Amino acid sequence: MTDDQATRISVRGDAPYDVLVGHDLLVEVPAALAGADRVAVVHPRSRPEDGDRVATALSRAGHRVTPIAVPDAEDAKTADVLASCWAELGRAGFTRSDAVVGVGGGATTDLAGFVAATWLRGVRLVHVPTTLLGMVDAAVGGKTGINTAQGKNLVGAFHPPAAVVCDLDSLATLPAVDLVAGLAEVVKAGFTTDPVILDLVEEWPAEAVDPSSGVLRELVERAVQVKADVVSDDLRESRPGGLGREVLNYGHTFGHAVEHVEQYRWRHGHAVSVGLAYVAALGRLAGRLPEPDAERHLRVLRLLGLPTTYAAGRWEPLRAAMSIDKKTRGDLLRFVVLDGIGSPGLLEGPSPELLEAAYAEVSEERS
Repeated sequence: MTDDQATRISVRGDAPYDVLVGHDLLVEVPAALAGADRVAVVHPRSRPEDGDRVATALSRAGHRVTPIAVPDAEDAKTADVLASCWAELGRAGFTRSDAVVGVGGGATTDLAGFVAATWLRGVRLVHVPTTLLGMVDAAVGGKTGINTAQGKNLVGAFHPPAAVVCDLDSLATLPAVDLVAGLAEVVKAGFTTDPVILDLVEEWPAEAVDPSSGVLRELVERAVQVKADVVSDDLRESRPGGLGREVLNYGHTFGHAVEHVEQYRWRHGHAVSVGLAYVAALGRLAGRLPEPDAERHLRVLRLLGLPTTYAAGRWEPLRAAMSIDKKTRGDLLRFVVLDGIGSPGLLEGPSPELLEAAYAEVSEERS
């Protein structure tokens, strides 16, 4: 395969679709929306150029475009912003044959997906993630949603897109800090499922953060393949027996708690990175994860410049935030842990002492 050819990764299920990874792919957006007259392009206000490029491609293909600019990052994922998007669709006269395109990072595609899922009980959706985090995580899998005062992504719906178009050209203009943050979700897939991802980072750490490198492209493709395989088998987190889609939440119970305590001022990838360090410590202290594998978590994350510690003295609010995590069942906390690299499992109901001991391991006063 030459570098200018798109890689097509299939997501199976009742509503199958493809994730395309490559360069110069915007022509694929209208190709996925044949038959739609009006198309809403939801994009962050701070990146109008990204929305404009997609809108131009759609207009040239004969679609009537309604651009909808929304706040940046997690500020977009509110009930008020959702209602404003509904109002735009209503004013434009959107029908069930029309469509929504989410252009931007994971927060934007989460919002755009929920707009599409709820307008007229569901219209067609295409995602064009422009961040690394969006490409490997939020835009793939059919999850949509917004945040509430009580927690992250507590209101949402499953609504698979018709296509996901990962144009790697957009990463060239992504701030380096956001590119690095997105790699937390990539290495998560390496720890749980595809250790080759970890090998690539350890051998080529500089290339892993270079948006023009073939190494980064392979990392994206491998992480997308991991998620595609998981969600193909368990779209709605309802598969009986085994982990199913829960494996994707490795590092996220503590990571989401950090985001909540920080009122979403932390980047998602940074919070997940600390969550990975936390759950590695938790798994080791529980006698599940061998010490060399726990140390590898810290080594890989630090090679990429990702954080592995969090402020001390905040255990009580973190513990309270974890209690409303979506993986909790009643009062029983559930953590995805590893029994070795590539061997995920569940740890249910760990003792309060064990949870706090793991927090002590990642507290900044001990770093």
